[in-house]
Amino acid sequence: MDYPNIFSIASEKEFRLVSLEVFRFQFSNNPIYRRFCELLKKDPKQVDEIQKIPFLPIDFFKSERLLSSKAPVEKIFSSSGTTGENTSKHYVTDLSLYEQSFTKAFSHFYGNIQDYAVLALLPSYLERKGSSLIYMADNLIRESKHPKSGFYLNNLSDLKKTLISLDNSGQKILLIGVSFALLDLVEAYKFNLQNTIIMETGGMKGRRKEMIRTELHELLMKGFGVSHIHSEYGMTELLSQAYSQGNGTFECPPWMKMLIRDPEDALTYLPKGKPGGINVIDLANINSCSFIATQDLGKTYEDGSIEILGRFDNSDIRGCNLMVL
Repeated sequence: MDYPNIFSIASEKEFRLVSLEVFRFQFSNNPIYRRFCELLKKDPKQVDEIQKIPFLPIDFFKSERLLSSKAPVEKIFSSSGTTGENTSKHYVTDLSLYEQSFTKAFSHFYGNIQDYAVLALLPSYLERKGSSLIYMADNLIRESKHPKSGFYLNNLSDLKKTLISLDNSGQKILLIGVSFALLDLVEAYKFNLQNTIIMETGGMKGRRKEMIRTELHELLMKGFGVSHIHSEYGMTELLSQAYSQGNGTFECPPWMKMLIRDPEDALTYLPKGKPGGINVIDLANINSCSFIATQDLGKTYEDGSIEILGRFDNSDIRGCNLMVL
């Protein structure tokens, strides 16, 4: 389709109009999503507000090919999982949408990527195929054009030397890492960083005991000598990410939104400050499904930011940015 101006959305009104346009497009072109809407007796002609749009349970990414496009699939992103576990698969027909989404979101929150050296400490993701996070980090590393940007697997000594050297030189640094590997780094070495953003992507991947985010961030702040730990909220099923810049709450880029549903009634939304299930609108998902009911818990604040609280009981542990409460 001719894409609506997803990445130029500048107001709530524009977001609403584009969301409704994308809903009608996906109802017409995604047979799985259409069947789901019909089971809920949702007529697109009567859906005139975002809150009336049906949100597809995220587990559908484990069992169905969710496509709203007949274009060839360029990439299949898959979630991590234990042996024999049915993992989520996101069939992407236009990788340029994903690339625009993460580059524009990074620019929106952090400025020009070429101002940074990007150091990625993502061993558990590097060790498997199909990670959307690795795809994003690899692209950001290349786009930074810094000679010291790169991936680090288990070579923590090299990472320590590079990190300290660059930070001492005044170079702005983004160190993006999975939680257990960042903890490994600060247990092996101590830092006093002045020019580095530490961004955790969550997840212990079975390497360590899960811990609440505040505990994790306290350990990382002390170990790196920084006053804030940044976080990224993303997942296989999304082509956009929300970011926390150190205050424990997340903000979405203009083409992404989180709504809080009532855990007892999935079609009812809760007011600000009340915890419930997170529904995500990700308009970059235009060729798959943009309206997803996650298994994550959160609440919104008056300024529109979102606090991620954990997961529903018995939901599977996936590789997104959450700690178990």
